[in-house]
Amino acid sequence: MADTSGSVPAIAGGVAALVAEAAARLDATGSGSPRLDAELLLGHVLGVDRIGVIAHPEAPVGAGARAQFAAEVARREAGEPVAYIRGFREFHGLAIATDPRALIPRPETELLVDAALAEVTARLAAPSRPAGAPAIRVADVGTGSGAIAIALLAALRARRMAEHVVVVAADVSADALQLARENAVGHGLADRLVFVEADLLPPVVDPRFAVVCANLPYVATAQLDGLARDLSFEPRTALDGGPDGLDLVRRLLDRLPDALTPDGVALLEIGADQGDAIVEAAAHQLPGWRCSVQADLAGLPRLARVGPRPGAAAGDRR
Repeated sequence: MADTSGSVPAIAGGVAALVAEAAARLDATGSGSPRLDAELLLGHVLGVDRIGVIAHPEAPVGAGARAQFAAEVARREAGEPVAYIRGFREFHGLAIATDPRALIPRPETELLVDAALAEVTARLAAPSRPAGAPAIRVADVGTGSGAIAIALLAALRARRMAEHVVVVAADVSADALQLARENAVGHGLADRLVFVEADLLPPVVDPRFAVVCANLPYVATAQLDGLARDLSFEPRTALDGGPDGLDLVRRLLDRLPDALTPDGVALLEIGADQGDAIVEAAAHQLPGWRCSVQADLAGLPRLARVGPRPGAAAGDRR
């Protein structure tokens, strides 16, 4: 993105005046959260968090910072997401670098991270797990920025469990994988991640995964043009899920019998209107397997759990 600070008039005043004027401009151009956007952008310019902006409404702002803020507000007026302007997005307590190479991580995806964390820690803490057992293998399919894989490993590191887990982060986009690598290095977790350029999963999975995580594109193609303007800045391939939004999810379901361990589980983020459809798809493609749907904090279907029934082999579709 070119620097437009030289061509955009600076906004006058201190912190409170800057936020108020920017919020009014952003509201007029269709931002769904104009004041929040203004506070985040001013904090980015001043090198403080949003709380710092709110706590010091009378603080003066120098001319250079005002000009930079005006340029960033102009970018937001044009529809560019705040996360791309700032260069990062908070996710699961981490700052994840963001740019147009990958989808911006969303708060609702934190539910998937929490579910994966519970699955992995339960396996690591199981009384039946022998000393010296191989590392638990986790796949993050369609890793994008690497947010899910990195948040999971960071949480495991805080519990001193990360050394017992390897995450394979796969994506069809080489550019997205490079962003994921940069995020992994930035958070000191690159040694626990294996990056694979692949369409969903590698052709052969050996050994298999105990947990498969996936936040695949799940927006129906016909709905893309009606989405918020911000989304036009994000990779279309990271949003387009086909006619009903579940094309890639169905393809991944077909791979699960050869990818999961007998006690494995796949955790799939879905759209709020896809709860029934994912259950039907799993029943059709994986008869005899389990599929349940968990709601998010808003009470909307958000996370599908798919796996073999106890006692059945993962590769058994009967």
